[in-house]
Amino acid sequence: MSEIDKLRDRMDRITFDILRLLKERNDTAKEIGNLKSNLGLGVTNEERENQLRRKVVDLCSEIGLDEKSGLTTLNFLLNESIKIQSTNKPTHMSVFLKAKDMERQGKKIIHMEVGEPDFFPPEIVKTSLSEVYDMGYTKYGDPRGMEGFRQSIASHVAKNFAAKTDPQNIIVTPGARFSIFLAISTLLSPGNEIIVIEPAWPAYRDNALNCGIKVRTIHTSLEKGWEPSVDEIENTINQNTKMLVLNYPNNPTGKILPKKLLDDIMEIAMRKNIHVLSDEIYSSYAFRDWRSVLSYEYEKAIVTQSFSKSHAMTGFRIGYSISSKDTADKMARLQSLALTNVSEPIQYVAMKALEADTTGNTQKIRSRLRILVEKSKAMGLEFIEPDGAMYVFARFGRPQMDTIEFTNKLLDYGVAIAPGDGFGNYQGFVRISACQPEETLNQGMKIIEEVMRREI
Repeated sequence: MSEIDKLRDRMDRITFDILRLLKERNDTAKEIGNLKSNLGLGVTNEERENQLRRKVVDLCSEIGLDEKSGLTTLNFLLNESIKIQSTNKPTHMSVFLKAKDMERQGKKIIHMEVGEPDFFPPEIVKTSLSEVYDMGYTKYGDPRGMEGFRQSIASHVAKNFAAKTDPQNIIVTPGARFSIFLAISTLLSPGNEIIVIEPAWPAYRDNALNCGIKVRTIHTSLEKGWEPSVDEIENTINQNTKMLVLNYPNNPTGKILPKKLLDDIMEIAMRKNIHVLSDEIYSSYAFRDWRSVLSYEYEKAIVTQSFSKSHAMTGFRIGYSISSKDTADKMARLQSLALTNVSEPIQYVAMKALEADTTGNTQKIRSRLRILVEKSKAMGLEFIEPDGAMYVFARFGRPQMDTIEFTNKLLDYGVAIAPGDGFGNYQGFVRISACQPEETLNQGMKIIEEVMRREI
C-alpha cells in the first residue's frame, strides 16, 4: 500500500469517527430539545453559546487550528442543534393555517393573528387589471423587473423616503419575503453569522437556517422599551458576522428606534463593514418620526419593501429591494435562476398602484390600533403602545404562561391570535393584529378577555 493510500485510509477513519460523534451529538441535542420544551424554554441560549465560542477559540489556539475554521465548524454544529430542537415551533402562520382549516369545517373565526389588511387594494388596481392584456404584458421579462416600474419605484422612494436611488439598484421580487431570501442567499455563505434583533418576524431566522447561516440574536425586552443594546450589538460582531437585520416599524412590537439609537447602530455596521438588511415593509404605518436606512447612503445596505401592507395587495405577491448595483446584480441572477422573472401583469398593476393615495389605509389602521391599545389596557395586559405597524405585542401577566396552549384554546372560542414564541424567546406574550373592522376587533377583544378570566 502506498503512503498516499495509507493517509487516505486514515482520513476515512477520522471521517467515520466524526460522523459517529455527530450522531451522538444530534441525539443529545434532541434530548435537550425535549427538556426545553417541557420546561417552556427557548431553543437558543446566547450566553451558553458565547461560553462555547470562547472555549473553541482557546482550543483552536491550543491545537494550532485556524480560529475562523473552528468557529465556522461550531456554527454548523449549533445550527444542526437548532434545527433539531425547532421542529414544529408554532408561529402566526401555523395558527392561521389551523384557523383556516377550522373555517373549512364550518367554524367562524375572527382573524387577529396575521398582518393582512381586510380592506381592498386601491381602485386603480382593479382598473389596471383589466388593462394588462391589451397592454401586451404577457411575455418573459427582465429578471430585475420592468424598467418603467423600477423607474416609478425610484421616483416613489425619492418622494416618500427622502433618499435617492436608481433603477439599476432596484430588483422587483414576488413579495418582500423573497427579497429577504435573495439577500441572505447571495450575500452570505454557510457558516457565516447574521444578527437578528428580537422579537422578530420568523422569516429572517428561517431563511438563514435554510442557507446554513448561524443566527445570533439580540434580545430586547418590554422593560427596556424594545430598544437593543448598542454595546451588545458591537460585542456580538466577529469575523464571521456578515449581516445585521433591522425591521422598523417592528413586527411584532410596532417599535420605531429613536434617531440617535439608529445612528449608533448604523455607525457600528459601517465601521465593521457588514451588510444591513432593513425590512421597511411597515413604513406606511409609521405614526412617529421614522427614517429609512436608505438615507444613510450605505453601500452595503439592502432595503426591502412590499405592496402587501401599504396597498393591501397581499395576494398579488409583489415587492422590491433597493441595494448597490453589485448586490442587485447578484440577487437578480439568483431570481432569474429560480423563477425567470416576476409576472409582468402583476408588475404593471403594482406600478399603477404607486399612483394611489394610501393615506386612508394608514389612518384606518391607526384608528384600529387605538382600539386594541384601549382594550388591552382595560384588560390589564402589559405592553408598550406601538409607534407603528399594525400589532399590539402584549404580555398576559405571567412570564411563563403557555401562550401556545392559550392561543389554541382561544381558537375553540372563535378568535385567532399569534403566540409570542414564534417571534423569539417570548413565552407569555401574544401578538394581536389590528387588521379587522372596528366592530370585529371589539368583539374579538371581548372574547379574549372572557377566555382570559376563565382560563388564566
